Amino acid sequence: MTIQNDPFFIDFQARIRMIQSEMAKANIDVYLGSRLRTLSWTLDAFCPWRSFVVIPPEGLPTAFTFVIDAARVADDSWLDESNVFGFAPMGGQDQIELISDFIKDLLAGGRGRIGIESGMSNYLPEGNLTHYEFERFSAALPGCELVNAHTIVDKLSMIKDAGTINRFREASRIVDIGHQAVFDALKDGGYRGMTETGIAGLAAFAMRRAGSEWEWSFTGGNEIASGYRTGLTGGACTPASRREIMAGEPLMVDIHAMFKLGLGDHSHNYLIAPVTDRQWWHAGNFLDIVRLTLKSYRAGITPSELAEKMMGFADERGFSDYMVPGFEHGIGLMGDEWRIGLNDGPFPYWTNPDHVYQAGELLICAMQYACPEEGIGFRYENPVVIHPDRCEPLSVFPLTVDEIK
Repeated sequence: MTIQNDPFFIDFQARIRMIQSEMAKANIDVYLGSRLRTLSWTLDAFCPWRSFVVIPPEGLPTAFTFVIDAARVADDSWLDESNVFGFAPMGGQDQIELISDFIKDLLAGGRGRIGIESGMSNYLPEGNLTHYEFERFSAALPGCELVNAHTIVDKLSMIKDAGTINRFREASRIVDIGHQAVFDALKDGGYRGMTETGIAGLAAFAMRRAGSEWEWSFTGGNEIASGYRTGLTGGACTPASRREIMAGEPLMVDIHAMFKLGLGDHSHNYLIAPVTDRQWWHAGNFLDIVRLTLKSYRAGITPSELAEKMMGFADERGFSDYMVPGFEHGIGLMGDEWRIGLNDGPFPYWTNPDHVYQAGELLICAMQYACPEEGIGFRYENPVVIHPDRCEPLSVFPLTVDEIK
């Protein structure tokens, strides 16, 4: 398949040139990327071990990862093996010495400004440079100034290109296959004897057969909650437990697929018969606010405006106490999961509530409805592409709460 006909093509060399242009504007001589989102966005390879990418002022980047994974990263990446190195715990081959010596060769006189990635996150595998690494690199690079420069990648990666969006579309198509497999297994009494972990595995098997590379969520892969566990903040970010699915209870199925580092993430909800009127009341509230949220997303709106509108609707209907007052989180290629917008809000390294959505952004519409005192909750997650006048949900599995008999 030629590049011109590949719907999943991403021009990574153009991305590197854009980074280098921003580096020049900021007087950055070398960029040292350490975050998982940066590695995915520049290398087109999944890097689960501690890894770094060094971007010179011109030319190709070079990746450094743990030696046992270096050959695989080189095979997966658009870079060839001459630009992917493995580090190991031995003299001159540990990551600090190896990378520092490499950077020195890129700097005139061994001096310059090095852009690093520092900060904080509520996302555990973010990959910010640690305090220890900062101290070690500073000592190994005398005469160099290490400056935080992560906003270069964050700004450039905010608007998604066609290849990235198509990767997310394919990952979402695969997720829908997983949901259909779960529904087919649950219906007509099939749920009897099934456990949350069994449902997670069933979905994973169907999605893997359809081409998924990983149930990518670091919160436990496929997230399944049943009964009272659905009321723990809408299922929270729970790994599946060994709890059996029981009659008369709710069931939340949130499953994940990965296709070429594009992420599929969609939640579907069930009520296992017999279903009470009160359970249907909760389900109706949840479905109505999800529909209104999806109808409201478009370029020009902000997270705070959206939340104010949705919480106002919930208050009018008498269920605002059951809504978690957040309706989205950011999303990008593997590792870029949480923050929306740039680091310019009132709380550093969190979403800016006044970020104005632009056409071409991609985020997760993420909603949690939780009534712990009644042991019931629902979750909705779906990647959406922001358009000028609407949003495009990428999973097309029906927005329903299905009764299983």
